[in-house]
Amino acid sequence: MSDEHWYEDETGSMVRPYTVTRGRTRPSGTYAIDLMSPVSAVEGVAQGPDIDHARAALLDLIRGGRRPVVELAADADLPLTVLRVLLGDLAEAGLIRIDAPRRSPTGGPAADPVLLREIVERLREI
Repeated sequence: MSDEHWYEDETGSMVRPYTVTRGRTRPSGTYAIDLMSPVSAVEGVAQGPDIDHARAALLDLIRGGRRPVVELAADADLPLTVLRVLLGDLAEAGLIRIDAPRRSPTGGPAADPVLLREIVERLREI
């Protein structure tokens, strides 16, 4: 990935979200992308030349390790709607895997002890 910026630190994105998503507001395909859905890169698959800068930058974040959608949205500094469209595109290209979030025996979201500890530590810092 090059060091060129499509993002201006003080003013935000220089490209409108609808341009990045090509006017789409939902991911194509049948991907149910929950906030807590873990996303991971598919190993051994080369990134094609048709991947633009926004998708390549997101793919670099995902290659850093398996992460939930909400964390990727924060780190990518993208609106959730835009992120879901980009994730759908990367999944359709076979570059990433989007899994269903873990559920507790009662059917609700499963609590991740590591995540809960990190939240408590961050709250204490405030």
